[in-house]
Amino acid sequence: MENDIIQSLKAHRSFRSYQDKPVADDQLDQIIESVQASPNWANGQQYSIIAVKDEERKKRLAELCGNQKHIEEAPVFLVFCADFYRTHMASKMERKSMETINDIDTLIVGVTDVGIALGTAVAAAESYGLGTVAIGGIRRNAVEVVEALDLPEYVIPVSGLCIGHPAEDPGQKPRLPKEAIYHEERYNHELGPLLEEYNETYSQYLQDRSSNNRTGTWTNFVATFFSKPYYKGVADMLRKQKFPGG
Repeated sequence: MENDIIQSLKAHRSFRSYQDKPVADDQLDQIIESVQASPNWANGQQYSIIAVKDEERKKRLAELCGNQKHIEEAPVFLVFCADFYRTHMASKMERKSMETINDIDTLIVGVTDVGIALGTAVAAAESYGLGTVAIGGIRRNAVEVVEALDLPEYVIPVSGLCIGHPAEDPGQKPRLPKEAIYHEERYNHELGPLLEEYNETYSQYLQDRSSNNRTGTWTNFVATFFSKPYYKGVADMLRKQKFPGG
């Protein structure tokens, strides 16, 4: 049975065009407070959120993210970071060594906390009728983003999030069949027919979308996208910020 929350979650779509209208401060406060109530690893709360409203700073970040103009247009751009700086400070206060920063699982913990925080922020924003779009491009020029936001060591940018009042409804992308992502008891390896089915749905969606300039199948898109590294400076950024994986 659907309720208001389920209906809101299932109606999600990405908005890349916004009205010239600010997001109310009290709404932004409630969004952040909702994020703070979300689950996180061992109550470490290994994330931070930087709200960017300044026009020049948004313009700079839009350039660093690959000239994504909707970052400039959105009244609020949130940058979600995996953050172990507070843990570093706690370790100094307690005279303990933060040995786990050298373990790749630490990176997984931080990115997982960010993912939960980001999803919570999207749900909270949409409850107010606001539109959002997540920006993975915040990692395109990751070292420059670290410098632009004055991030200390042990903090890395993971994803951005535009928030604003939608200017137009872009429609909702079709998702994979539930059977392709939901498994019971054990993983189902026989996904070929489901992916072929989704290819047809996805191709038709692209054809029917008036503003679209792409054609093709979903499998071709993701295979091409992941055929080579997309953001080449991430390892340098991880080294600079003293994270494993650099």
